[in-house]
Amino acid sequence: MLHPRAKTMLLLATPALIIGIASSLVLIVVMKVASVLQAFLWTALPGKLGIDFASPTWIILMLTLTGITVGLVIRFSPGHAGPDPALEPLISAPVNPAALPGLLLALIIGLAGGVSLGPEHPIMAVNIALAVYLGSRIFPRVGALDWTILASAGTIGALFGTPVAAALIFSQTLSGDNDVPLWDRLFAPLMAAAAGALTTSLFYHPHFSLPIPHYGQMQLADIFSGAIVAAIAIALGMVAVWCLPRLHRLMHKLKHSVLILGAGGFLLGILGAIGGPVTLFKGLDEMQQMAFSQVFSVSDYFLFAVIKLAAVVVAAACGFRGGRIFPAVFIGVALGLMLHEHVDAVPAAITISCSILGLVLVVTRDAWLSLFMAAVVVPDTNLLPLLCIVMLPAWLLLAGKPMLMAWRQNK
Repeated sequence: MLHPRAKTMLLLATPALIIGIASSLVLIVVMKVASVLQAFLWTALPGKLGIDFASPTWIILMLTLTGITVGLVIRFSPGHAGPDPALEPLISAPVNPAALPGLLLALIIGLAGGVSLGPEHPIMAVNIALAVYLGSRIFPRVGALDWTILASAGTIGALFGTPVAAALIFSQTLSGDNDVPLWDRLFAPLMAAAAGALTTSLFYHPHFSLPIPHYGQMQLADIFSGAIVAAIAIALGMVAVWCLPRLHRLMHKLKHSVLILGAGGFLLGILGAIGGPVTLFKGLDEMQQMAFSQVFSVSDYFLFAVIKLAAVVVAAACGFRGGRIFPAVFIGVALGLMLHEHVDAVPAAITISCSILGLVLVVTRDAWLSLFMAAVVVPDTNLLPLLCIVMLPAWLLLAGKPMLMAWRQNK
């Protein structure tokens, strides 16, 4: 009853489902363990000691100790806990499986300790490494690239709780072969992404959307406003693009990972003491706190955006294991709220979504993912045409510009 092409796709369905579920379970376990450790470090422990967890002293102490601990893990782990995320794209070559325990431990400590990075890069690296290592032994005829695609699709679905982001991303990366229809090539990755998303939704509920007033009918003025907001976000992001490789080179002159990450943790502690607890951690829960609160002013939102951006640059430059997409979304929300408070004639839906679009575009240089993140945080279908139009000048501004990555040192 089935065409040979359909049978081929069906054969890949089972491995795709297994990889998608496994990718999500790795993410869920890491996030749950990090959450328990975070509650101990930032609630139970300061409570027992009679210290306010939001005090500058505790923030600086915790982040400095976090940096030293992560530095020790990287220094003494096999494979030095994987590659430096500042030098790698989100989806990269599989790492040595021996480095995975250290990578996971460094990630959990960083997430719990308040480092301003998300889980996406290390989780992606772990899932790809496991899929390639195990898949190549169980099904040796399937190439490493195929396992990498399935693992990355499952991880993307798990991270964002929906397969939509994976569909958008892989629709551009898998469209090179004209002999095989695009949806034939997307079938297995989408299966993995769907399995990862459904598993995540059962056990872990990431909250991206914000309570933003509904956006009405699009006006011509809104397009210009959105383009200006995106340009401001890109300009802010390009400051980080300029700073990251230079700070990375400067910090790594210390040579020793414990010194580099200890100093980085101290700098993060100072930034956290200035910005307060809302500028710590990966940024998703803190983004909700910021959006729901009614006490912050224009200057507060500006401070949050600048401090968080500086913290992302410092954390990435020092080699903390983590990703930069989630904190970029926080920065976009803070910048969008600031611009709306400053010019309240421009709807918050426009300022927030276009800020996120610009900043995620700087970080990932992926237009589909940028559109997706903007649309997920401000889930309003009336915004989609505007975001697609605003993407055009934003993409022009970034054409040929460097990415938010450090420079590889010549050996």
